Amino acid sequence: MEAAVVRLRRCRNGSLVLVYLAAILLAATAAAALSDAEASDIARRQLLSLREGDGDLPDDFEFDIHVDVTFANERLRRAYVALQAWRRAMYSDPKNFTGGWVGADVCSYFGVTCVPALDDANTTVVAGIDLNGGDIAGYLPAELGMLTDIAFFHINSNRFCGIIPKSFSRLTLLHELDVSNNRFVGGFPDVVLQIPVLKYLDLRFNDFDGTLPPHLFDKDLDAIFVNSNRFVGFIPENFGNSTATVVVLANNAFIGCIPRSVGRMADTLDELMLLNNRLDGCIPPELAELVNSTVVDVSGNALVGTLPEGLVNMIRLEQLDVSRNQLAGAVAENVCKLPALANFSFAHNFFSVEAEACVPSEDSPVALDDSGNCLDGGRPGQKPLPECALVLAHPVDCRTNVCSKMPAPPAKKVPRPPDVSPHPLPPAPSPENQPPKKSPAPQPVSPQPSPPPSVKSPPAPAPAPAPISSPPPLIKSPPPPVPVSSPPPLLKSPPPPVSMSLPPPSVKSPPLLQSTHRHHL
Repeated sequence: MEAAVVRLRRCRNGSLVLVYLAAILLAATAAAALSDAEASDIARRQLLSLREGDGDLPDDFEFDIHVDVTFANERLRRAYVALQAWRRAMYSDPKNFTGGWVGADVCSYFGVTCVPALDDANTTVVAGIDLNGGDIAGYLPAELGMLTDIAFFHINSNRFCGIIPKSFSRLTLLHELDVSNNRFVGGFPDVVLQIPVLKYLDLRFNDFDGTLPPHLFDKDLDAIFVNSNRFVGFIPENFGNSTATVVVLANNAFIGCIPRSVGRMADTLDELMLLNNRLDGCIPPELAELVNSTVVDVSGNALVGTLPEGLVNMIRLEQLDVSRNQLAGAVAENVCKLPALANFSFAHNFFSVEAEACVPSEDSPVALDDSGNCLDGGRPGQKPLPECALVLAHPVDCRTNVCSKMPAPPAKKVPRPPDVSPHPLPPAPSPENQPPKKSPAPQPVSPQPSPPPSVKSPPAPAPAPAPISSPPPLIKSPPPPVPVSSPPPLLKSPPPPVSMSLPPPSVKSPPLLQSTHRHHL
C-alpha cells in the first residue's frame, strides 16, 4: 500500500525517443475505433445506469445485491459486485484484459492487486486496479465506489467515456487516480476533490471542459495533470496555494495572466508547464521566485514585455522555454549561464538583443534556440524588419501592463419610470358644431371637505426594477476532431526542437520518477 504513494523522478534523455514513439503509436490506435456517435452512446448508457442523478450509491445498496458465490470475507464480496458491474459496462475489450474476470477469486483477475488490509492483516482486500493500455471501451459504473480499499486506480490509454461518478468520493484510501488518454467529458470532475487522501491526479488527454475550480489548488496534491483537454477561462488566483511538485496545464485554452501567487509554490514546485494556451500579459516577477524548479515552460502563449530580472536566481533550472510569445527586449548573459541550465528556447519572439553567451553554438553547454526574433548582427532565421518595427516601436511597460480580464456581465437595463404627469384632456367640442344636449337633472351631492393644504415632499424614488439575471456568456468548446483520436491533437505551432511533448505513458502510472516535461504533454 505504501508503494502507491506518488514519487516523481526525472528520466534521463536516453530512452525519450523510444518512449515518445511508443506512446504515439499507442495513442494513434487506442481510440481510432471509437467514433463520436459510439462515445455518445456509451455515455448515454452510463447516465441511464446511474441509480441517482449524481452517480452515487444508496447507503444500503450492497445489501440489495444477492450473490450465489462464497467469499473469504465481505470486502472481497463487495469487490466482486463492483468488478462484475464494471465488466458489464465494457463494450469492447480487444486485448481480453477482463476475459478471466469470472468466479469468486477476484484477486486472480487481470489488473487487480490484493494485499492484507491496513486495519486487519488477516483480511485480504482489493488494493488497486491497473488496466493501463487495454483499449477497453465502456464507462465507469457507480458500483466502483464499493472498492473502498483501493489505493490506486489506473486506466490510462483506454476508451472509457462519460463521467467519473460521484461514488468515487467513497474511495477514502485512494492515493493515485489516472484516467488519462480516454474519452471522458463534461466539466472538471469535482468528485475527485472529495477523495480525502488523493495525491496524484491525472486527467490529461480527455475532453473535459469548462473552468478549473479554485479548490483544486487548495488540495494537498503531489501532481496535477490536466493538460490536453478543453479547459478554458482564467487560472484561479489561488494557483500558488498548490503544494504539488508537478503542475501541467498545457494544451488547453486558458486566458489572462499567470497568477502572481505562483511565487508561493517555491518550496515544492519542480515542474511548471503552461505551454500552448492563450495566456497574455507580462511574465510576473514572482515566477522567478521558483528557485527550486527545474522545468518552466510558458511557450505558445501571448505573453508580452521582457524577461523578469529575477530569472538569474533560478539556479536549479534545467529547462526554460519562453518561445512563441511576443516578448521583447534583451536576453541577458546571466540567464544563459545559469549553472544547471541545459535547454533554453526563446525563439519566435521579438527579442532585439542577446548576450554572446546566448548565441547558439556547438561549443555551448546549453541547447539554445534564438530563431524567429529581431536580432541584428546577421543572425539567421530572424523576423522581417517591418514586422519587428511594428512591435518594437511600442514597447510594453510591465509596471502598467494589464492582461485580459473576464468580460464584464451585460449592463442591466433599468426601465424608465412611468410618466406620472396627467395626460392632456381632449379639446372641448365647439358648441356651434354640436347639437344641443339636454342637461341632466342635478343630483344631490354631499359636501366634500376641503383638502388639507398640500405639503411639498421630495418625490419618491422610482421603485427599483427587479434584477435581471443575465446568464454568463456560454463558452463553446471546439468540437472533437474527426476522425476521433485520443489524445486530441496538439496545437499546430511548431514545438521548439529542444522540448518534445509526449502523451502519457501507456503502461505504467504515475510517470517514472524524475520524468521531464517531455512526458507530461
